[in-house]
Amino acid sequence: MTSPVVQVALQTGFREIVALLAEYDITAVPVVDGDGRPLGIVSEADLLLTLAAQEDQGSHMPPPDLSRTGPGGAVTAADLMSGPVVCTTPGASVVAAARLMNRHGVKRLPVLDEDGRVFAMVSRGDLLRVFLREDRVIRREIVEEVLGRVEGVSPSQVGVEVDQGRVVLSGTVPEPHLVAIVLNLCRSVDGVVSVTDRLSADSFGGLGPEDGAPGGPGGAHDGDARGDDAPAPIL
Repeated sequence: MTSPVVQVALQTGFREIVALLAEYDITAVPVVDGDGRPLGIVSEADLLLTLAAQEDQGSHMPPPDLSRTGPGGAVTAADLMSGPVVCTTPGASVVAAARLMNRHGVKRLPVLDEDGRVFAMVSRGDLLRVFLREDRVIRREIVEEVLGRVEGVSPSQVGVEVDQGRVVLSGTVPEPHLVAIVLNLCRSVDGVVSVTDRLSADSFGGLGPEDGAPGGPGGAHDGDARGDDAPAPIL
């Protein structure tokens, strides 16, 4: 997210909004009330609607009925803004923010503090920058923060390879149900593109890998019917 955020009031005029977008090299601003709570969004697209509605002496085409002018011909943020505003919180995951944008067809989300005030903005570009994280940083987070916090899993028993955000996990975990937990936690790490599962479980109901337990020769864990010789799916 980007913070502090450039924001405008209801009465902010058209030209002032254009100047703010140009000065800060941004494509939209949130419109807030006196307490900083969101009322709407004014984007470049909203400004262009007003521009397209202007008379053009050199054109034979009549202007479209797109004008959003207030009393006396003034154009303010109150006339231009789109709403309702789709917002998020600082604790939301990158995945949750991306899904929210996709569901509502928006390109950016105001980020609200615990009092419901806008204090930051997150854009599609901000979310995509997560995938620029270095492989070594992703690997360190998986080893130290993911594997290290799953009870019963020893980071020294799990191999972690990361290439261009693609993670390959190998080695063993003590119980089959831990495989799914480890995979899901790794997928949630920022910058991870995919996770390939090559993990096996040490035991299943007291059986070892040599007895055909899930993860052993001829066995499969967590309902996966593939054997050791089958290619691991990219999840």
